[in-house]
Amino acid sequence: MRRGGGSAAASGLREDADALQRELDTADDVVVVGHSYGGMVIAEGAEHPAVRHLVYITSYLPDVGRSQSGVVSDEADPVRVTISEGVVHVDGYTEAAFADRFWHDVDARSTRDGAWRRTTGQGAAAFTTPTTRAAWLGRASTYLVCADDRSTSLALQREHADRATHAVELPAGHHPFLSRPDLVAEQLQRVIRSL
Repeated sequence: MRRGGGSAAASGLREDADALQRELDTADDVVVVGHSYGGMVIAEGAEHPAVRHLVYITSYLPDVGRSQSGVVSDEADPVRVTISEGVVHVDGYTEAAFADRFWHDVDARSTRDGAWRRTTGQGAAAFTTPTTRAAWLGRASTYLVCADDRSTSLALQREHADRATHAVELPAGHHPFLSRPDLVAEQLQRVIRSL
């Protein structure tokens, strides 16, 4: 999720999945990692012979025909967004409120500040376009459930983790690669050793 301000990326789900496919075309024996919306991109774009394992971090394993907005529509405390001129903006968040929602367990102020500076509007098609593929079906996958996530509910994470072939629960918020990179690295190393 990206906050308002800055220039918006023109891409949506299809363009992001195509970009993933282009990268996969140049590689062999790949572990694809998707965080949050990245799970939608994996579903659409990771159906490729180079892919050996999929890793989801507080993310989604959607059925064909689902959009991210559809997947998160039943969340009890959804992130508030507005769509203006084809761009999604996180609605009404100050830097402190955004940090409390997404980076509350990130200790380094400089890391939070850097993450805030890099957030921009995002193309609405990233959230509204339904998937046409479900690359997670029939592939080895690991889901990292982030038990202290204030953005994606634990219930929704566990629902999607049940679709993965392996799941691990981490004591972390929505961005564990910022707050607990040691735990994320440990799980990625486990995946790589299993190949």
